Amino acid sequence: MQYRHRFPHSRLTMPARLILILGSIVALGPLAIDMYLPALPYLQSYFGVDAAAVQLTLAAYFVGLASGQLLYGPLSDRFGRRLPMLFGLVGFTVASVGCATATSIEALIVWRFLQAVTGCAGMVVARAIVRDWCEPQDMARVLSLLVLVMGVAPILAPSLGAAILQWQSWNALFLVLAAIGLSSTLLFAWGVPESLAAQNRAREISLAGTLCGYRHLLGHRRFVGYALAGGLAQSGMFAYISTSSFVFMQGFGLSAKQFSMLFGANAFGLILASQINRTLLDRYPAQRVLMVAITTYLLLALAMSVMAATQTGGIWGIAIPLWGCLACLGFTFPNSTSAAMAPFGDRAGSASALMGTMQFTIAGTASAVVGHFGGSDALPMALTITTCAAGSWLLLRWVRNH
Repeated sequence: MQYRHRFPHSRLTMPARLILILGSIVALGPLAIDMYLPALPYLQSYFGVDAAAVQLTLAAYFVGLASGQLLYGPLSDRFGRRLPMLFGLVGFTVASVGCATATSIEALIVWRFLQAVTGCAGMVVARAIVRDWCEPQDMARVLSLLVLVMGVAPILAPSLGAAILQWQSWNALFLVLAAIGLSSTLLFAWGVPESLAAQNRAREISLAGTLCGYRHLLGHRRFVGYALAGGLAQSGMFAYISTSSFVFMQGFGLSAKQFSMLFGANAFGLILASQINRTLLDRYPAQRVLMVAITTYLLLALAMSVMAATQTGGIWGIAIPLWGCLACLGFTFPNSTSAAMAPFGDRAGSASALMGTMQFTIAGTASAVVGHFGGSDALPMALTITTCAAGSWLLLRWVRNH
């Protein structure tokens, strides 16, 4: 079934079944990151390394997400959506088993990189499938629904990870991820037909052609502006992810269970905002909603930095504005993605891949920076989030004024 051929009209509606399947596949990324967050202090003790070395397992994952996506964009535009997705899901399953059997921190870092390189197929291809189906404003609505589905992962993942650690070692976390990867492979193979019509596929694939396509995308002001603005906003979230267990468990003394509850509350805020976003899109353009959300995000990040610098308010002085910052991402992710990809319906795979690479390159950098200067102090995390928010706001002003 070729959906773009069957549904050529401007307003398309994806079946709930497809949204659920794609959301569960996209959720593999948050699961692979969030489920083992409670284990970071245990990994530090198990391998006898410092916190910075353990956080390299996160940084390696972000680097893998950034670099791997460049492969799947042109492949999905040339061969369709199903084959690259299935390859990536199988690879994610194998790499998860490799993580579970790692005997050194160096081996774990390598397997985490491979886990990300293969698993990022889900992010690239899922966005391309949504673009195959939808026009830009409707794409933002569908992406908001994907946030609802994939947002369950950050709520459940730390709690699941903490529960597993009570009965098993950290290796079991990655065996669970392998099982989820295998289930996702079977679910996609059974439930998602091809969405890219044969006549819409690239005629050939070559290194020169791929680079030329990416160069064209990088020369498009709207694409670069919205992709980087969204990427910087999300990088603040990854700075939080990479250091939050140390800040709240070691710095503020939360237990693994308490940390998982806090993490879940933050994820709930993001989900709630994404569903409010769907309602707002019935009345306002996605770009307008995005600008208001980023402005609010910046103000809340500034407040959190002041609280951290002056050590005012204790844990609530950090947790409350942080909750607001993460909730704002429920508006920024779908709207920045749809705005960036709007002009590229014929090259949705390549546009999705390059956007993901740009965003996760920034995310990996932010994670590495906050990991180097962080530890249990909340100030580096707050300042990194504020810097990301300010950069996102400035980029939106740039793209809207030109």
